[in-house]
Amino acid sequence: MTTVYERRAAPPVPVARRRSPAGAVLALLWAGAAAVLLLWWQDTDSVVGTAGLLTGAGRIAGLLCGYACAVLVGLMARVPLLERRIGSDRVARWHAMAGRYTVCLLVVHVVLILAGYAAQDGSSVLREAVTVVLDYPEMLKAGAGTVILFAVGVTSARAVRRRTSHEFWYYTHLLTYAAVFLAFGHQVALGSEFTGHALATAFWYALYLGVAALVVWFRILVPVRLNLRHGMRVEAVHKEAPGVYSVVVRGHRLDELGARPGQFFRWRFLAEGMGWTSTPYSLSAPPRPGLLRITVKALGDHSAAVPLLRPGTRVWAEGPYGAMTADRRTSHRSLLIAAGVGITPLRALFETLPGDVTLLYRARTAEDLALGGELEAIARWRGGRVLYALNGPRGERPRLTPESLRAAVSGLAGHDVYICGPHAFARDVYEVLRAAGVPDHRIHHESFEL
Repeated sequence: MTTVYERRAAPPVPVARRRSPAGAVLALLWAGAAAVLLLWWQDTDSVVGTAGLLTGAGRIAGLLCGYACAVLVGLMARVPLLERRIGSDRVARWHAMAGRYTVCLLVVHVVLILAGYAAQDGSSVLREAVTVVLDYPEMLKAGAGTVILFAVGVTSARAVRRRTSHEFWYYTHLLTYAAVFLAFGHQVALGSEFTGHALATAFWYALYLGVAALVVWFRILVPVRLNLRHGMRVEAVHKEAPGVYSVVVRGHRLDELGARPGQFFRWRFLAEGMGWTSTPYSLSAPPRPGLLRITVKALGDHSAAVPLLRPGTRVWAEGPYGAMTADRRTSHRSLLIAAGVGITPLRALFETLPGDVTLLYRARTAEDLALGGELEAIARWRGGRVLYALNGPRGERPRLTPESLRAAVSGLAGHDVYICGPHAFARDVYEVLRAAGVPDHRIHHESFEL
């Protein structure tokens, strides 16, 4: 794709950083958990004996598990406030943590409730489990939902996920919706907090219906409208470096998407063998009238098939997502640090960030420097700098240290630093930057290991 650059420096723009709503959202989630505990407190007069202790603790775990299920699904809904203001990677970490809490609370709930019922009835836990599942209302469905939720938890474990395909993990993960739906009935049918308590029951229905509405709206209706309205298709595919290709996508009224440099879309190419996979790829250039561009490195089956795309291939996209934009700036000076294909969102930011901008690009060899010609052209017209960190002639890796960064970038501690690259690289660079005196709030990173 040939990019036309205006031969003028970016004008200075006042720094007006938008405050992240992450703290407020977390406070709201914890307040919800406190409200759930209040449901148990108000419905419980006293706890007597071993059976009462076990059953009471099991009820608390069950209520919190039910609440965690709603939070878990809500974090999967791709709500723009979360995805664009907080960041998709951070929301994904919250979702993973909520998933672990949910499974642990589910185990505690099942074990303690059965143990409490068994102590109360003077029977074995196994016999009590059979009785509860077969004789109690809504429990067959709840049992099925429990099995599904455990299966989702197992496949989400890092050791298992490394050994399975992304597609298998993704479609197994979607079964969370079925698990939550199957388990909901027994909560309102058997939970003493809801039986005969119209207000508590209305609160629980409002919670679950509200979360369901978010999922239907943002994961189904909004993407359908986006793709029907904009009609995106592959315009061209260009080789940028060994194993690295740019895909230019054309569509109608793409400016209405509000996509910004540093953001990404989830892309689904409706070509043979690719339509089942949706993958996040960053914009590697600022949006142009009617055009978007991504740059992809062949790292798996889906990305390896990207060079085979033909012009005219239909594209299904969702987004834009991501919070690694100019809104994070706190200073007029910025340092962008990229490794490998992590150059893609930073290349777009390098062209558009106002002020004094330096780009540091880490790659193995000069041949691996994707988009290098564009970076040099941008540096010339805007007066920015491009620095390279390449392996030595014997393959030795250059070390990024606090001293080397301070020597390369004058006034480093006063810069905003944007990092994009493999997780281990980003973690190491973060530690180096902190040791070099860069404040934490000026280090901006978004991981795509979602």
